[in-house]
Amino acid sequence: MRELLDAVRQGRAEDVPDLLQALDAAGRRAALGELKALRAEARGWGWDQWDRRRRVHQALLLAGAGCHGGAAAAAAWIGARDLRDWQTPPHPLLLDVLRDRDAAWLGDVAHRLAGRAATAREDYPLIRELVRRAGCPVPVTDGYVYGWVDALSRRDVPADLPADPQTPVLVPRLFETAELAQGLAWTEVWAKALLALPQAGVVERRVLVDGCVARLLRGGRQSDLRFFLGLLRDLELTAEEERAHAADWAGLAADAPSTVAGHAQDVLGRLAARGEVSVRQVAEVSASVLFRTEKKLVRAQLVLVDKVLRRDAAAAGELLPVVAEVFGHPDTAFQERALKLVGRHLGAVDPEVRRRLVETAAELLSPAHRTVAAGLFGALPEPDGAPGPYQELLPPPPERERLAPAARTLPELVEEVAALLRSTDPDVEDVERALDGLTRGVHQDPAALREALLPLLPGLWWYDHGRAEPGYLHAVQLFVAAVVGRVGRDELRRALRGPGDAPCVHQRLARVASARAQEAALRALTEPLPFLLATPTWKSGALDPAELVERLAAYRRLGVRPGEYDVAQALLRVVRTGPGVREAAEAAAALGTPEGERLAAWLARDATFGPGTRAVVEVPRPVWEGGRPPLRRIVVGTPEQPELRRGFPPAFRALGLPWTGTGERCHCQGSVGGTHIAVLPEDREALAAWLLPLVTPCADADEQGGGLVLPALVEAGGAAGTALHLAVACGLGARHAEDRLAAVDALLVLASRGELDAERLGGELAALVELGTVKVNRLTDALGTTAATGAYATVWAVLAGALPGLLAGGEPPHGLGGMLAVAADCAERCGAAARPTGTVPPGLAELAARRGSSQLAAQARRLAGALRRP
Repeated sequence: MRELLDAVRQGRAEDVPDLLQALDAAGRRAALGELKALRAEARGWGWDQWDRRRRVHQALLLAGAGCHGGAAAAAAWIGARDLRDWQTPPHPLLLDVLRDRDAAWLGDVAHRLAGRAATAREDYPLIRELVRRAGCPVPVTDGYVYGWVDALSRRDVPADLPADPQTPVLVPRLFETAELAQGLAWTEVWAKALLALPQAGVVERRVLVDGCVARLLRGGRQSDLRFFLGLLRDLELTAEEERAHAADWAGLAADAPSTVAGHAQDVLGRLAARGEVSVRQVAEVSASVLFRTEKKLVRAQLVLVDKVLRRDAAAAGELLPVVAEVFGHPDTAFQERALKLVGRHLGAVDPEVRRRLVETAAELLSPAHRTVAAGLFGALPEPDGAPGPYQELLPPPPERERLAPAARTLPELVEEVAALLRSTDPDVEDVERALDGLTRGVHQDPAALREALLPLLPGLWWYDHGRAEPGYLHAVQLFVAAVVGRVGRDELRRALRGPGDAPCVHQRLARVASARAQEAALRALTEPLPFLLATPTWKSGALDPAELVERLAAYRRLGVRPGEYDVAQALLRVVRTGPGVREAAEAAAALGTPEGERLAAWLARDATFGPGTRAVVEVPRPVWEGGRPPLRRIVVGTPEQPELRRGFPPAFRALGLPWTGTGERCHCQGSVGGTHIAVLPEDREALAAWLLPLVTPCADADEQGGGLVLPALVEAGGAAGTALHLAVACGLGARHAEDRLAAVDALLVLASRGELDAERLGGELAALVELGTVKVNRLTDALGTTAATGAYATVWAVLAGALPGLLAGGEPPHGLGGMLAVAADCAERCGAAARPTGTVPPGLAELAARRGSSQLAAQARRLAGALRRP
């Protein structure tokens, strides 16, 4: 036994099988305890012993497998992840170790290993040989199937697959595994080999056909379904096989992904042509397919219904009511198709069906097609609940949500701080509340606060390390580190003296927030403050001027010297327009303190950041894109702010520098958010100018996430000018849906607050399209989504500002037909002809006069008609 243990401890795996053979059952049981102890010991070895641990683990794996008497324990030991060190186990040595076990035991171990999802695929060679030696049934677990496919994929699949005795058992499982076996997707060889199996008499053809259909019905990832759909097509089903799965084709056409549904439609079309599907089945399928979002499928289904009706006119009574539901399709081209289809077969229906069709047309058809429908059905009745004058549906303007007060008791404060200490990106409102609470706690009883915080800190790297640099900690961590002695006064003073003029404007905003936290931490160690002046009143970061006056009055009563950075941040956050501002300025001046006089002067001045300047900047692409033209990125600059440069602490002065946005792009996209907005919550035009370079790449470079800041940005205070509207316009043209949806939310907020300049936004959209910054189809999607909320007049007003620019000049931009469809829908619904924006845009009449039935010409005619309609 000692020789075995020595070999294991020395990592001599190749010696283990022979040493095990010299031990009897009692000796193996005795060695097992030592092996378990060594396994536990190896878990504590550091990374500097990785090579030793790898060799020892391999020897342990072999020795433990040979020493365990029970099949379950042996399988658990062999499959243990901690003994593998990300390397494949030595399967030949394992088989050597297990050579003296009986067949039943080997079969039990094989099936237990096959059932271990984490390792069965990797252990396929071992399991396969154990099954062969035991003569037991082949395992059919997913992991074993994946390993089987891997093993065959490394050899000659067409030759080995028919010859493998496992093939009849495992081929049906290919259609049942949770995911597609990777080898099947990597090469077409597998499909060809599977197709040859029925001819070789190895697997029945029915297994392949039924398996493919069942797998497609189950659904899954597109890449997985692609293989099974391709195999099904290659099988070239017979008419009998297609007829046997008629119900399955119907289900696939209704619910499967578009490529699979398209194939199912094709099969249903062949069945219908042969008269092998009932009218009821066609009606049921159509009721689902005609409301799918894929236009190709809707178009194909209308064609299929038309063919059925041409062959069997008696089916009109059952099929036409289903087709009539397309009268409500958002695409009016499909409304027109459905109307023509109904008109062709209307003579075959009885009066009751005709009455139902008339009611559906009256209820659902757009105004553009009501005239045609009236000529077909006669006069259309007004739909039930006919609307009165149009009413715009906008969400209620968001109300400012007050920030909850800081925790009033020490246990509450400690509970909040505990969560923030381990957060990498805490919300700004949580940080503000915690900072104010910690400041109050230090002022009231620093010893009690420190005692309560200490149990929270073990496990935090900066606490366990003994010291921490302020620049690596967020605000709450920094304050707590100062309270418990992990950051000292000198480090905090050096951090405050650090540079504030970072080249990236977003880093300058972050520097302001961190400098204020550093000052608060320093004052906690020197002159504790009773509370912070700049703690926001509202979650947006804004500060009520009357509340700030009350805080300054309390400081005067207590004789406390305010923090320089805290005062500066309070000035940038205070609301400077609206009711109560003048009274607050007078009350601040009456305090008779320097801070009160400064606040009074600040409230009396104009907005901090004036209007920006706009420029189009050429941004060179990387060398590997040398064949493409440079991006023409729009930026909005901000002018110099002398007062910030003179009267504010160092970290704030960089915000007063002129900014043109033409410098090297930063990489702050993933880290810009509420913290930056809370620095200047009443100057959203400046923030919009600074954030614009992070939003535009979502449109012109297909980046992701930059538009998510837009809803919070528009909910901030201050002017809503060029930069803000331009940022929203870029967001509406973003590549990714989540950025576009954020821009839609921002647009609706602006509209609900009465701050939207629709003509300006429309002009910006047209300019962005002309520059190539945004694509028309993305804008169409975003504006269509906005309109669907009920904001038809708002969207029409935006499009009325955009269409003159889009229609001017030469050939209309690609995708304009879809945008005209949205415009026509909005114009019809909101009665645009009676609105100030209801004039026909220049160039629209020329488009409407084009011959043909293209979407561009058809929607141009529809829009022109809506604008002329009284």
